[in-house]
Amino acid sequence: MLGDVTSITGILPVQADAGDDPARILRFAVDAMQHGGAALATLIDIRGGAARALGTHMAIAADGRFCGYVSGGCVETAVAAEALLAIASGCDRIIKFGEGSPYFDIVLPCGGGITVAIHVLRKADPIEQVLAELSARRPAALVYDCLSQHLVVADKVPVRSSLRGDEFLTVYRPQTRVVVSGQTGEAEAVCRIAQAASFGVSTPNDPNFRDIDAFTAVVLLHHDLDKETVVLNEALASPAFYIGALGSTRTHHQRLERLRSKGVPSECFDRIKAPIGIFGPTRDATSLAISVVADIAAARLAAFG
Repeated sequence: MLGDVTSITGILPVQADAGDDPARILRFAVDAMQHGGAALATLIDIRGGAARALGTHMAIAADGRFCGYVSGGCVETAVAAEALLAIASGCDRIIKFGEGSPYFDIVLPCGGGITVAIHVLRKADPIEQVLAELSARRPAALVYDCLSQHLVVADKVPVRSSLRGDEFLTVYRPQTRVVVSGQTGEAEAVCRIAQAASFGVSTPNDPNFRDIDAFTAVVLLHHDLDKETVVLNEALASPAFYIGALGSTRTHHQRLERLRSKGVPSECFDRIKAPIGIFGPTRDATSLAISVVADIAAARLAAFG
């Protein structure tokens, strides 16, 4: 198939960015559209197992560069090749891979199958609106009509990405932001690992440190309960999806007693993950940081899918 693409378009697909951040992929798509044309590929159906979630994107530029992936590296070049043909013809495509696909030579390791919608971008406005919403830390959604080949911003943001008749809704949520409170080696390690995981990170030196929204995780890494009080109270009053605090089980009991004495409702106590982290006691800062960041990732998945 790649030979056919090269003979028709004179272009061979090449991966320019392996990142999977939706905002980054959408920005790539807008930039590519403004410099020669682009297509946006979306995973709209999964049959059996799959490496990626519904709504996952790839952006493909008319010059053959592509960003993102829809199947963990199994079919990306083939998707990009189909996208180049779609751009050349000016017509969208719906392509199946794996189970039920006409491409018998492309087999997904998971044994399942996927369907990818390839939309030739004709205007950037819908994507730019989504990017603006994400920049303002608000969720957004796009609706792709497979029949009319139109892409528009959804009036309401559904719970998750899904195919509804001939329309596919892709949901976007702001980047995970981690508020780290503490002047310890553990705090520095958590900041480092969180940044490596592509999370936004805020420390007490940041002006927006206390801007805690529903897509924020609050991490309290103090060895003195008095020093965490202000941030903990603000976290409990916020919609933060994760609140974790350093300390043993005994320390946590003391923390709860202090909160109870100040009139904090007991139903708030279950929001605090303490001892912090996804696995057992740790004895070094890096292990603790990995445990905390993994716990945040798990909590985000549980909260938003």
